[in-house]
Amino acid sequence: MGKSDFLTPKAIANRIKSKGLQKLRWYCQMCQKQCRDENGFKCHCMSESHQRQLLLASEDPQQFMDYFSEEFRNDFLELLRRRFGTKRVHNNIVYNEYISHREHIHMNATQWETLTDFTKWLGREGLCKVDETPKGWYIQYIDRDPETIRRQQEQEKKKKQDLDDEEKTAKFIEEQVRRGLEGKEQECPVFTELSRENDEEKVAFNLNKGASTSGTSSKPGSLGPSALTAASVKRKESSHSLSQSKEKKKKKSALDEIMELEEQKKKSARTDYWLHPEIIVKIITKKLGEKYHKKKGVVQEVIDKYTAVVKMIDSGDKLKLDQTHLETVIPAPGKRVLVLNGGYRGNEATLESINEKMFSATVMIETGPLKGRRVEGIQYEDISKLA
Repeated sequence: MGKSDFLTPKAIANRIKSKGLQKLRWYCQMCQKQCRDENGFKCHCMSESHQRQLLLASEDPQQFMDYFSEEFRNDFLELLRRRFGTKRVHNNIVYNEYISHREHIHMNATQWETLTDFTKWLGREGLCKVDETPKGWYIQYIDRDPETIRRQQEQEKKKKQDLDDEEKTAKFIEEQVRRGLEGKEQECPVFTELSRENDEEKVAFNLNKGASTSGTSSKPGSLGPSALTAASVKRKESSHSLSQSKEKKKKKSALDEIMELEEQKKKSARTDYWLHPEIIVKIITKKLGEKYHKKKGVVQEVIDKYTAVVKMIDSGDKLKLDQTHLETVIPAPGKRVLVLNGGYRGNEATLESINEKMFSATVMIETGPLKGRRVEGIQYEDISKLA
């Protein structure tokens, strides 16, 4: 085995050293070459390629600085957008993660001397929201992507529509309650004392021929006290039962209308996002390789409703994925699931049965105000197994 062989200990050690970050003072940004020691950097500075790059840079140094500044800004903002989204974060945390990559653009080759100057420049240009605190400068990325703006507008429109539906439901219930109170006031009978102006006047009751009379009554137009009492009791019972049936019918109709309105609202309460924490999902994209394809993970955090941080069950790796790259997991009957969409969204349930032909399932709601309700025909994509 020769000294310059690929598998010699020295060659392996050199390759291991070249992978990590090296000292900044031995890095040539213009040539984008990293040297491992002072002697190597000195030899590089005396090389023909470096001298040629110096001649090119001396002709228009501002052009080189503008190029490096633009690359540094684009890479920094891309890392901030992809890694932290629109969250407020310390600028030094983002910068340390940025410089951890070996092929990054060094700040000493840009137009900004310090990270504070670069942070202030981002605030002046309107690329980020910046604020100074006793702990340092914090930045927050401003997402101006048309797709993101469209999603935010749809979310605001949906929220406003839900508020309008709630107000309409509240007004409808108030109207039904008001009508019920008015109906009770109208049906309530008013009793007055039976009186006569002169004591000499006689009080006579004209009844139909079918009215029963007492055996001791002497005149056909008169009525005994026992028959009068029976007739009055019978009339009171009939009027009381009639009023009860009317009131029961009115209450039932109002309740039915409210229930129908609630059911219609639940059917229409669907969203285009379904991610929830603590559910088990399956990765369906092949862009991450066979290592993660068709593998299961647990959603640990939901970002902007459409993106989730998923921890893989097998390897423990954490991945940031869009919901289009994931699908729900349907467990065996008897297991607990979470409803992800529709009127029962966010409620835990127990899976009772699965209809493979219709791609639907039957669940029993276990939490929330509708606990104990049995829901049939819920689609596969609207439920997922709980971790």
